[in-house]
Parts: sequence; C-alpha cells; structure tokens
Amino acid sequence: MKRLAAASAGAALLGSVVLSGCAAFTDDSATSADGVQVAAAFYPLQYVADRVAGGHADVENLTAPGGEPHDLELTPKETADVAGADLVLYQRGFQPSVDDAVDENATGDTLDVADLVDLVPFRDHGVDSDELDPHFWQDPVLLADVGDAVAKQLAKVDPDHADDYTANAADLRSDLEQLDQEYQAGLTGCERSTVVVSHDAFGYLQRYGITMEAILGLSPDAEPTPADLARLEKLIQEDGVTTVFSESLVSPETAEQLAHDTGVTSAVLDPIEGLTDETADEDYLSLMRSNLSALEEANGC
Repeated sequence: MKRLAAASAGAALLGSVVLSGCAAFTDDSATSADGVQVAAAFYPLQYVADRVAGGHADVENLTAPGGEPHDLELTPKETADVAGADLVLYQRGFQPSVDDAVDENATGDTLDVADLVDLVPFRDHGVDSDELDPHFWQDPVLLADVGDAVAKQLAKVDPDHADDYTANAADLRSDLEQLDQEYQAGLTGCERSTVVVSHDAFGYLQRYGITMEAILGLSPDAEPTPADLARLEKLIQEDGVTTVFSESLVSPETAEQLAHDTGVTSAVLDPIEGLTDETADEDYLSLMRSNLSALEEANGC
C-alpha cells in the first residue's frame, strides 16, 4: 500500500515551484482570504470536512474525481492548495505525495488522521502483512471520531463558528452511528459469511461478522498468481459464494474473469476512496448503504 512514489524528487520540485512562486497562486488558489480554506487528501476526508464545516469553509479535495488515491501525484495547483490551506486533512502513509507536500509546503494547521484512529495491521484482517490497513473509513464509527477532531481543529482556526462546528460534528456522528447500526442488523444471520473482493480495502467491515477474501492483495494494481486464483476458486465452491466483487476506480477485469470461471455473479463493492462519473450524485452514506445492500444480497442476509 505504501508506495514509495517516484514522487520524492517530484514533490520537492513542486515544493520549490510553490515556495518560489507563491504570489502567482495568491488570487486563484486556496490562499484566498475569503473564509476558511481546507485541503482534504481524498474523498472520505473531504466528506467529513464538508459536513463539519457546513458553509463556513471551502473544502478542496486533492484527489480529483475518478482518480485512484493510492497513485496520486500532486499538480502545482494541488500543491498550492496545501500551501495556502488553513487546515490540511490527510492520512500519513497512504499518499506519499501528500505527505511530502505537507512536510515541505503546508503553512497552516495539519491534521493527520492516522494519529486519530486506531489503524490495525492487515494481519488482523487475515492478510499476511504487518502493514497498517489505511481503509479505516469502512468503519463508520472511526470516521465519526475524525469528524469530532476536525470540529476541534476548525474551532481553533475559526473560533467565531466553534459552536457550529461542534453541532455539525454531532450531527455527522449521529448519521454514522445510525449507519453502523444498519450494518450490524443487516449482516446478522446471513446464510454465508465469506466475501470475495477485488483487493484488501474492506477489512474493517469484518467486525460485522463477515470474512473478506481478496483477489489482488494489498495493492489494487497487483496481479494474482495462479495459486491465488486456484485457492479462491476452491473457496468459492466450498463456501457457496454467490458473488465476486470488483470495485470502482480500478479495472474489474480480474474479478469478472474469476466470477465467469466459477459460474457466479459479478457485482461492484465501492471502497469509497473517491467518487466517479457514475457516483457523482452519491455521498459516503449512500455508497455505504449500497454496499450493505450488495453484501446482504450476496450473503443471503
């Protein structure tokens, strides 16, 4: 997951562009004096920032819609957004180019969500790796914790609206706790518990009593070995799996081929790392509920 992006040198170059030409961005970028400016590294963080900020801040998502956040390379404009933001919300270790931009260019407050939530190693999700699983937003309660921290940070940046930020975070927590209850109820008493997914982006859902089996391992760009595919084919047959899930933002080809080879259905389970053209009218809550419906149907809940 933690790609050491060829971006180390590139980010340094972008940093020098921003630092040497800051005035060039002053009128058009996040350095505008009109209100609080927030830079969020990828979609779930943008969703939280938008909900907590309400109308009191302009939130920029550093990962463009349809972009794969793991592979993000910041443009000069996005680096300028980091430099000019009153608050940068990011997750260290998930997007190396954002880490570099924060270290080299951020002038306002920064909030690293990896310090806020208890990330667990992939090994706890049944994967042979000691790396920490960054996909915490699959657990709505952990995302609510981020919302509370964002409210505190925005209140520090903009104390005049502190009460609004606190109230908005409380509303967000209420929605996320309701979603958590829906998952607990919806995935109880299912006919089967095994879920075959494209890559290891859904491990935090296992606390609802399901077991995730990934085709591609830690990286959405990895290639499964013949032994991996043979093991999954056997598992699908033995556990009565009805559906192989591909996901948005990456090619569904491998998942669809496995579904075809085993005679089961292919469907989409959205990791909610970012919105696409097809999900532009959705949000975190609606996508999580769509995922729940898909899991209920696949597992006979």
